[in-house]
Parts: sequence; C-alpha cells; structure tokens
Amino acid sequence: MTGLDTNVLLRFFLNDDPMQSPKTRRIMNSLSAANPGWISLATVLEFVWVLKTRNRSERVAIATALDRMLSQDAFVIEQAAVVARAVRCFRASKADFADCLIAESAKQAGCSRTLTFDEVAARDAGMQLIV
Repeated sequence: MTGLDTNVLLRFFLNDDPMQSPKTRRIMNSLSAANPGWISLATVLEFVWVLKTRNRSERVAIATALDRMLSQDAFVIEQAAVVARAVRCFRASKADFADCLIAESAKQAGCSRTLTFDEVAARDAGMQLIV
C-alpha cells in the first residue's frame, strides 16, 4: 500500500499541471486492489478544501470527485463508509463537507449527538445546536 498526499490526488483529478499530472497518472495507473493507494481522512478534508477555496469548484463537482475517489478499487480510504455517508449528506444539504464528516464520524464513534453553534450544521448535518 502507498500513502497518497492531497497534492497527488489533486493532480490526478484535476489534470492541471503539465509536469506533475503525467507523473501522477503513471503512479495511479500502477495502483490496484492488490497494491492500493491509501487516502487518510485528513487528505480527504484537504482535498475538498482545495477544490472549494482554490479551484472554486461547485458542490456538485466536489461531490462527484469524492464519489469517483470512493469508487476506485485502487484506493483504500480511511473510514470509507463514513466518508460515503458524509458525501451523501453534503450532496443533499447546504452543510459544509467538513461538518457532514464530523457528524458522521461522531455517529460512527457512538456519539448520541454532536454539539455545535453552527445553525447550518445543526439543520443540515444533523448536529445539535447549542442555544
């Protein structure tokens, strides 16, 4: 298994760098279910943050990229089921992806609730608003 940093994933998904993107494609083509690339939760969050802030990607494009990532047999994503549920929450709501991931991670950990001061996270990601 080979760990993959955010910038490697970005070059692969965006294909936006004439020097780094071809190298990334070669690396990604060498990965397989038997020899996968490992993607941490931190990498997933940073990936979404870069798409949103630097690339100004729309929610649909971000969710589609995450779905593509989740569907790759050559990737092992830390807590993939939690990430998949967070993508569904993100796709169906106005909550930030990070809020969806926080709420889903808390559920997975057995938390009965996740407290927040963020009204959108409470309304759309299933957290409990502190009033």
